[in-house]
Amino acid sequence: MSKIEKKPIKLTRVEKQSIASAVQRANNKPKGVKSAQESIPYRHIFPDGICHVGDKLYTKTLQFGDINYQIAQNEDKTAIFESWCDFLNYFDSTIKFQLTFLNTTANTKDFEKSVFIAPQADAFDSIRTEYSEMLHNQLARGNNGLVKTKYLTFGIEAENIRIAKPRLERIENDLWNAFKRLGVQLTSLDGKQRLKLMHNILRMSGNDPFAFEWNWLAPSGLSTKDFIAPSSFEFKEKGTFRTGDKYGAVSFLQILAPELNDRVLSDFLEMESNLIVTMHIQSVDQMKAIKTIKRKITDLDKMKIEEQKKAVRAGYDMDIIPSDLATYGGEAKKLLADLQSRNERMFLITFLVLNTADSKKELDNILLQASGIANKHNCTLIRLDYQQEQGFMTALPLGKNLVPIQRSLTTSSTAIFVPFTTQC
Repeated sequence: MSKIEKKPIKLTRVEKQSIASAVQRANNKPKGVKSAQESIPYRHIFPDGICHVGDKLYTKTLQFGDINYQIAQNEDKTAIFESWCDFLNYFDSTIKFQLTFLNTTANTKDFEKSVFIAPQADAFDSIRTEYSEMLHNQLARGNNGLVKTKYLTFGIEAENIRIAKPRLERIENDLWNAFKRLGVQLTSLDGKQRLKLMHNILRMSGNDPFAFEWNWLAPSGLSTKDFIAPSSFEFKEKGTFRTGDKYGAVSFLQILAPELNDRVLSDFLEMESNLIVTMHIQSVDQMKAIKTIKRKITDLDKMKIEEQKKAVRAGYDMDIIPSDLATYGGEAKKLLADLQSRNERMFLITFLVLNTADSKKELDNILLQASGIANKHNCTLIRLDYQQEQGFMTALPLGKNLVPIQRSLTTSSTAIFVPFTTQC
């Protein structure tokens, strides 16, 4: 039986240049210094879009569109909000998920391609050309060349990809149906599209074209990280970082308000600057959440009894107890009732905001604007001191949370960060 000879892979000159650039970046690392590739926290990305992030975690990413929420009538808003609550309740404690919102500078070629109308060799070509130029001018003037996109990354833990793949596909099918009921368009990202997405986040200038093909890996000896990593990261300062020629800062949202309104997320996304908002959301097992709250109520009741004993010994009315203790006790009992009798679950949420700019001065101005938005909603943006690298990597749509700062919220409190604004 004759052997089948494999034909050598023929690469174009442009492809060879792309591989050579990636090889040069991979080799351009001083000894003893951590490379940019080592900072990127995943192990393997497969052509079908599944990513082995690390340990037993496997994830997939979906891009979803927008619907008219902010301009809808109150009845329609209520219906969308309730549907979004049902959507969140789908995720049990075995599924990790992450919402990522990007305002990124468009690649010039991609930007021009999106508004270009090809001539059809008829009498209307002059109108098409004029309309294309008008769209180009309006887009450039209206959003500073920013492209705004939304992603959902979900993941599970499994022993290997063979076990993870069918379950991820089942979850993906359920999410498709859920988004369809909301009237939201959805696209599943394959491996190359996920790499391009991370390439655009890591190289925020928008001027570096993404060049990659799966058949380049074997002849070059490179990994997928070599095609998306920038020339360098710099995390020397406690509250800022650099990636290429861009300055950035990651902050977490400290939620102080007893109640939030549905404008919090949309106000951040309306900023006309490079921005990434990411929310890592983890559902808590229902029985575990109820037991935790019952334990808290028992502790509060015990503290209340101790305060009453002190009041009696001091000759005061035993019904006079510290107001904070009374408030926390009431809120804990209300929360327990919500979990037991209403369609509410408990979630742990990490809300991060990543701002970038061309200079430190510009970054400071953008951070002041972002802080103002947080303050308006009775929240606070707090810089991640000495955790900028972890914050930046947590913002990548990989489903891995490296920042252990979490706030527990119920389903309806989590759903208040409605990810829909206005459909263009």
